[in-house]
Amino acid sequence: MSTIDERRLAVLIDADNVPYKNIKGIMEEIAKHGTPTIKRIYADWTAPTAAGWKSVLLENAITPIQQYGYTTGKNSTDSAMIIDAMDILYSEKVEGFCIISSDSDFTRLVTRLREAGMKVFGFGERKTPNPFIAACDKFTYIEIIHNPDRKASSDAGSEAKKENVAVKEHKHGTLPVGDEIIGLISASINDVDDENGWAFLAVVGNLILKKKPDFDPRNFGFAKLTPLIKSLKQFEIEERESGDSKIKHVYVRNQPIRRFE
Repeated sequence: MSTIDERRLAVLIDADNVPYKNIKGIMEEIAKHGTPTIKRIYADWTAPTAAGWKSVLLENAITPIQQYGYTTGKNSTDSAMIIDAMDILYSEKVEGFCIISSDSDFTRLVTRLREAGMKVFGFGERKTPNPFIAACDKFTYIEIIHNPDRKASSDAGSEAKKENVAVKEHKHGTLPVGDEIIGLISASINDVDDENGWAFLAVVGNLILKKKPDFDPRNFGFAKLTPLIKSLKQFEIEERESGDSKIKHVYVRNQPIRRFE
């Protein structure tokens, strides 16, 4: 079985449904899941709307695939992406796919790829329909991905101003932690806890992702799961050292119900 670093990925991008300004950040996010060995992007490159893509494709070594719009109002890039995905699947050159689109038309494709044993990572805007999100192993909203090209203005001045800029970027695209998420975390802890109610946080995180592929602490303004859990009064965190290694493992449990006599 390949490790994450060794996992070869095919990256297929629907240019009609993804802003070109997000691509660099998306490619860096993809690197967390494996090595993109195939990178293709689909569009009608003769259309004026495709003009902004040129420099982005060169910088990220992405191969543009020309697909003419044969019929007005129809997205012909979908068919081209699906055909290429199946060709790549049968070539056995990759262990996973990254489908970058906000279009639900790729839901059946993602399902078929996973049936064949492929890992599938989806990327799209918050408007992405839920069936496509649910079909993926993991789905990441591009609104929460850091854009390396976004820079503070040169006249930002003091460190205080720089901190304010960082806070604004950190808050961008975040959502409140509602009862649904709290219930999801609580139920996942109950599914894997020991007799004392404690569960290894890494296991809890993996289970949450299986239940809800678009779960990501960054959706709620946190870089990692641990600080998200710590911010919620419904849960208790405990760090334990592992033998002589001094490596701390994080455990979590639901707050015990207090009974008043």
